[in-house]
Amino acid sequence: MKRFLTKESNYDKRPVIKVDEKHTINIGWREIGEQLSHHISHREAKKTVVAVECYPGVLEDEIVTGLKGILNPDHIFLANEAMKSPEEIDQLVYPDVTDDRVFGYLTRLHIGDFFDNEKVAALRKKISEIKEGIILLYGTGTSQLADPDILVYADMPRWEGQLRFRRNEVSNLGVENKSLEASLQYKRAYFVDWRVCDRLKKTLINKWDYVLDTTLPGNPKMVTGEAIREGLEKAVTRPFRVVPFFDPGPWGGQWMKEVCDLDQSQINYAWCFDCVPEENSLLFSFGDTQFELPSINLVFFKPKELVGEAVHGRFGDEFPIRFDFLDTMDGGNLSLQVHPLTEYIREHFGMHYTQDESYYILDAAEGAHVYLGLKDDIDPELMIRELRESEQSGIFDAGKHVNKWEVKKHDHILIPAGTVHCSGSNSMVLEISATPYIFTFKLWDWGRMGLDGKPRPINIDHGERVIQWDYTTSWTKNNLINTIEQLGEGDGWKEERTGLHEREFIETRRHWFTQKVDHNTNGTLNVLNLIEGREAIVESPDNKFEPFIVHYAETFIIPAKVGRYSIRPYGDSENSECATIKAFIRTQP
Repeated sequence: MKRFLTKESNYDKRPVIKVDEKHTINIGWREIGEQLSHHISHREAKKTVVAVECYPGVLEDEIVTGLKGILNPDHIFLANEAMKSPEEIDQLVYPDVTDDRVFGYLTRLHIGDFFDNEKVAALRKKISEIKEGIILLYGTGTSQLADPDILVYADMPRWEGQLRFRRNEVSNLGVENKSLEASLQYKRAYFVDWRVCDRLKKTLINKWDYVLDTTLPGNPKMVTGEAIREGLEKAVTRPFRVVPFFDPGPWGGQWMKEVCDLDQSQINYAWCFDCVPEENSLLFSFGDTQFELPSINLVFFKPKELVGEAVHGRFGDEFPIRFDFLDTMDGGNLSLQVHPLTEYIREHFGMHYTQDESYYILDAAEGAHVYLGLKDDIDPELMIRELRESEQSGIFDAGKHVNKWEVKKHDHILIPAGTVHCSGSNSMVLEISATPYIFTFKLWDWGRMGLDGKPRPINIDHGERVIQWDYTTSWTKNNLINTIEQLGEGDGWKEERTGLHEREFIETRRHWFTQKVDHNTNGTLNVLNLIEGREAIVESPDNKFEPFIVHYAETFIIPAKVGRYSIRPYGDSENSECATIKAFIRTQP
């Protein structure tokens, strides 16, 4: 029985970007090996160095096993052979990894720091002394060992890497720690491995001869680097979506199962990363075949075209807007939490901007609520003391210290850093926020365990240093709850400003419409979600891109380069009212 929809779900879980079918895609190790052999056979040199550079989490053994029998190399070298010892690498990364169970410091290390100079020199000498034959180099950092004649980049989205951590399949960069707790592997990857390898990736994108999609173990695909670069070029000229990722959680709900057509056998779904390019992937289609690659590649390859000159000037090659779902329908409260101030996140974790955010209430059941801001008569010392005691007693009266506000569908709750907050049960939140998404200081988790049966880490020490004790009842009501202002209206449309707070750099606009609404990126990134209506269509008044159809609850990206575009109801929604929420970076006062 449907509870949240009147019709079948039309949410697209695998959105694709079509790339010219002229490009050949090789599927399986045999075809991949044969293509590389064909490439080698057309070289006139007696010696060919094939380097397979691997992103962290790639199953390197599968690559060498898959290629060895087809490519038949005369010599094989593994990048790890030239790295420092695991003990030296542990010591190297410790200042950034730290002893904290959740947080570290964004590393300033580069891939070269992980290699032993003497080992690298010896291996380079050995390779240079080989005068003929095929030399296969593979592993993370392989490009440090030789100047390859053929560079293959084995890539994979971060979310798949995290799943491999959970299955104890892969280790962190330069060490063997498959059995380490997955959350600690993730922390090390977040603060060190991914940063190091992203710096390397940026230097190699224009040099890729081939790219491997290694997302599905045992099902590799390969296309030319030219094809990938062409696909990325195309992506910044049109609306597109990234591939969403859904995950269960201790407070998760049931809404996404129905609306997003997910596996009904799962206990719940708590999160969906619907637009987090650091974590999500892009799907390129070459004819009938799909090729998956990290969406962050687009940010690295075409940052100005994607986010715009002004945003690029401020944030560099980062994607500063995040849209994700938090589902508590028939679930529980999120953890009571607070995010760090800008100066705190910079000094303690190396981030240059903080996790300001907002909750857009996409749907709500009767009695839905949020905890937001502190009571007018708050006693900071008492609240912190009772939070600390709760770690032993398992009891904390959140309502004694924090305001509880009822919410309904289409409310917008603003949450600048330093605001104590959490979503309560029976709500479906579209979280619109800045991108540093792990910097949540949990203060109280309602005495429950994580899905792994272990207590979830609590961060009262960090939290008490950033709580803004003057964000109390009257201030919260006047500044953070439905600060909605109508900006304009026309034939069949109305535009409203819904936030965010002046301390936050993201602006949000809501459009209600029964007719076409004209938009313009004005040279800056736009991120939108269809928050009301079954379908809408995005069109170019200048026919610069093909019409793009979006469905209810889907997040979509309009690159800065697009300029003018329009949105109107489509299909089943042509005779009904639709609405979008649009986020962009404020670039002017």
